Amino acid sequence: MKLHRNLVFAVIDGLHLIFNENEYADKVVEKLLKRDKRWGARDRGFIAETIYEIVRWKRLYAEIAEVKPPFDRDNLWRIFAVWAVMRGIRLPDWKYFEETPVRRIKGKFDELSKIRKYRESIPDWLDELGEKELGKELWTKEINALNQQAEVILRANTLKISKEKLHDILLDSGIKSDFIKNHPSALKLRERGNIFTTEAFKNGLFEVQDASSQLVATFLDVQPGMRVADACAGAGGKTLHLASLMENKGQIIAMDIYQNKLNELKRRAKRNGAHNIETRLIDSSKIIKKLQGKMDRVLIDAPCTGVGVLRRNPDAKWKLQPEFVEEIKKTQSQILNDYSKMLKPGGKMVYATCSILPSENQLQVENFLKSESGKQFKLLKEKKILSHKTGFDGFYMALIEKITEGK
Repeated sequence: MKLHRNLVFAVIDGLHLIFNENEYADKVVEKLLKRDKRWGARDRGFIAETIYEIVRWKRLYAEIAEVKPPFDRDNLWRIFAVWAVMRGIRLPDWKYFEETPVRRIKGKFDELSKIRKYRESIPDWLDELGEKELGKELWTKEINALNQQAEVILRANTLKISKEKLHDILLDSGIKSDFIKNHPSALKLRERGNIFTTEAFKNGLFEVQDASSQLVATFLDVQPGMRVADACAGAGGKTLHLASLMENKGQIIAMDIYQNKLNELKRRAKRNGAHNIETRLIDSSKIIKKLQGKMDRVLIDAPCTGVGVLRRNPDAKWKLQPEFVEEIKKTQSQILNDYSKMLKPGGKMVYATCSILPSENQLQVENFLKSESGKQFKLLKEKKILSHKTGFDGFYMALIEKITEGK
């Protein structure tokens, strides 16, 4: 591979914004890819994939380069040089790469690879937490899987098309995909590409959604005509899936504390042809109280650490802090307690997270069921999805039923 100066400069600029200005990797990459209209798909792919790779392995590469944050531009060039050497890329004769110790880089990599926190490039505290919650063997397997690049998974919008027809339409556009066993609407792309420019996307025939995430709406056991609350809807990936499963019949009340996310959901719903979705901003406790005891189904896709989705959000490793873990667990507990009240007797709810930590998952459900609020509920089933077993995101979901009085 030949390195091109303008592309590498874009990578260095991106790493500065992510590592030193604390910006989100996906937003930085999106902005950088618009910098030069002459860049082709291969150029944009180099920028995006190189940035994500270096963000994913930040600790390992910085340790090998012998630099510490905050990283000045010289330090960022040293980190980039480590990335290039580890990929067998010949360094060009640029001043930034003068005296790069190629042999020492390889030796240091071999040495550090024997230690998990360096090999998997994670903060000490997260490594300790993962081992404490999952055990040494399971955590070692899982964090390794969470460092692999995420595949692109689509969900066919069955309001408009079957996955079989979508598969054929994409193939006609030169995009090859495969079906995924036990995932009724999923297609896995064989190669990465900019699918958002396709007519199929513009016409609302699919959404990008990981295979594990696609199981959540199905787990809720919705039927057409029901009244359903998606209590932490965000931009609505699972809301749209619920609309498909309900065949646009009944009502979905999509709720969130952020209006901008609900605005994005409205835009996506229009493109999807999903007409049974109503959005509500949670700006006071009255919003929840008005729906008390009225919903057939409630989805609580709870805010969490996101440890299960590090494959697609590698910068979360560096933004996540120990104090946030404790705070988010309190929030999860409060949400379960408050939002469960929307369910009518005999109704069902799903509590889900994209975390693999038991303290955010089954322990939260256990504590809820033991609480005063949880005495009216019973656990029907739960599903734990680990990345090293499936190749998809780590997820947890629990199906909980509100007991009908007298039973």
